Amino acid sequence: MRLKNRLAIGVLSVAAMTSSVLLFPAGAAHAADPRIDLKVLVVSDGGSSVSAIEEQLQAEGVPHRTVDLNDANRPVINKAFLEDTVSGAPRAKYQAVVLPNADPFTEAAEMTALADFEKRFGIRQVDAYVYPNAAVGMNAPGFAGALDGTTAALSATGISGPFRYLKGPVRFDDNSPTVPESYAYLASPLPDNAAQGTRFEPYLTATAQGQTGTLAGVYTHDGRSEMVLTFAYNFNQWQFRTIAHGIVSWLTKGVHLGHNRNYFAVHVDDIFLPDSRWSTQHNCTPGEDCPAGVTTPDIRMTSADVTQAVNWQNQNGFTLDMVYNGAGSDEAVAQNGSDPLTTSMVSNRARFRWVNHTYEHPYLGCKQDTSVVPWRCETDAAGNVQYVSKTEIKDQITKNLSWGRGKGLSLGADELVTGEHSGLKILPQQPDDNPGLGPALNETGVKWTASDASRGKAQRPVGNALTVPRHPMSVYFNTATKQEMADEYNWIYTSRADGGSGICEDNPATVTCIQPLDQTTGYDSHIVPVDARITLSHIVTNDPRPHYVHQSNLTEDRILYPMLDRILADYRAAFAGNATLVNPRMSALGAELERQVTWRNAMNNVTAYVKSGEVTVQRPSGVAVPITVPEGTRDCSGLLGCLLGGPAYGVQYAGERSAYTGTSVLLDLPAGAMG
Repeated sequence: MRLKNRLAIGVLSVAAMTSSVLLFPAGAAHAADPRIDLKVLVVSDGGSSVSAIEEQLQAEGVPHRTVDLNDANRPVINKAFLEDTVSGAPRAKYQAVVLPNADPFTEAAEMTALADFEKRFGIRQVDAYVYPNAAVGMNAPGFAGALDGTTAALSATGISGPFRYLKGPVRFDDNSPTVPESYAYLASPLPDNAAQGTRFEPYLTATAQGQTGTLAGVYTHDGRSEMVLTFAYNFNQWQFRTIAHGIVSWLTKGVHLGHNRNYFAVHVDDIFLPDSRWSTQHNCTPGEDCPAGVTTPDIRMTSADVTQAVNWQNQNGFTLDMVYNGAGSDEAVAQNGSDPLTTSMVSNRARFRWVNHTYEHPYLGCKQDTSVVPWRCETDAAGNVQYVSKTEIKDQITKNLSWGRGKGLSLGADELVTGEHSGLKILPQQPDDNPGLGPALNETGVKWTASDASRGKAQRPVGNALTVPRHPMSVYFNTATKQEMADEYNWIYTSRADGGSGICEDNPATVTCIQPLDQTTGYDSHIVPVDARITLSHIVTNDPRPHYVHQSNLTEDRILYPMLDRILADYRAAFAGNATLVNPRMSALGAELERQVTWRNAMNNVTAYVKSGEVTVQRPSGVAVPITVPEGTRDCSGLLGCLLGGPAYGVQYAGERSAYTGTSVLLDLPAGAMG
């Protein structure tokens, strides 16, 4: 049988069948059927809209090729570029096409070749940003202007189709009252014409200045289907982020290589330790950058804060990761005879996930000379950097593990967060990792060690371990009240003339100066919505990197909760129940990041195509291939195939089935899935 041959040569095979009786397609009867390669063609003019779709393909791991219209040496889009013949059968080199508009070519022959190609093979096209007109099945626009702050609506067809993972409302960003952010045209579709075979299906509509019109829809004509978008956007805008996956699903007819999830995990560092408090009087943090003699009360959680954390988790269906330092508990017990915080945390230990943060939270990089600001690495007489020893690093890791196990905490010995991500290189003071860090991780069995994503988003090896970059959230470690947060935020983000540090003036390329926030209302009115937007931009880009805060943010004003409440509310207002937030522990997130990187590096060496209702994927040895298929797809790889029905393939998410597959499989797609 052909399946056995494929198994012998290590090829991954996925078959699409419309009959539950046939286990294997009759290949000989379809030898001349066209082959369609699973790769998307992106034709770019450098504009933000087409670039946004290209970035989405990259984020999901969908193979694609980009042709830059601004490149004088680009290939000509002609029949030879788009198709050829393989083993006697016609081949489409692309399964879908993304254009900046309905016809971006200066040479009419290129658009003619592309249109003929799409008709011949049933290829779909997206027009990333167009002016409504009859050529795309629309009347002239009734409105042209900014849609900032508008909420558009998905049609029932859109929600039941490619946007099945959304609830319906699509909110347009309005981040600045003075800058137009979302320019759009609203227009009505032309009437359908059955005799001519033209039809326009609206997917997204909005109303502005009394005019209601379409922002996105599918125009079917001349044997072709093109999705038309009539608003400008970029990759980071919420209105695009929410519909981006649906664009990919529509383009590929729901069958493509790639894997997409919305991840969100929150690590709470320094559990059991006290954190230093920001001085609102001196604009500094004792122990870090305050003059001698400046002190503030430390910040440490109470048992009541633990109760609140448990209640909040129960109310929101979300689990926090407690990143703990056992020394904080031991020191409190030594000073006071007991520690209510430890008692409460341990009694509720099963409610949280736990991560090793070292026993005492020491700095594990170079030995620091803090006599200067900023600090520098100590050196010996020969100028060699002096590092914390491997032995000390190992002791901090193993002692904290033992402490946690003694308290019955459920731990992964392969996970570690060092204090301040120390031991890893930090520029400019320490340009290299502590040479003892990698060996210490190896000898203690650590496979995943946290790093700071704001300093570097890329995962990298440290000894036998891999880093798990974490996104910092704008709830600072040295604040426990909203007033403290607004005060420190003002210090960082306002000019010297407004009483700030001037950091924003000195670094205009990376920091924007703002007007001072009201210290009573500024946290809720400005900081929460701004950082919630940033965090959501990570969540909805298939980014498995966790976020981190500190125990100080769970006490006193408990400033973390308004931030999380806003993030969860905004997400759940847009996304349906079939696209819940994925909230795993650190090791799973690290493994997913590694898997994504491996796939993106390998996908150009993978051959995948549809032929005779069958999808074949040829992969290098050891490469797991992500496959996304419609809901209802069954895995017929077992001994009895799908004679008895067959289990569902992969994992359900966003109304689809998907999984990374490293073995040969045979899948039964629902009837009409490739139509």
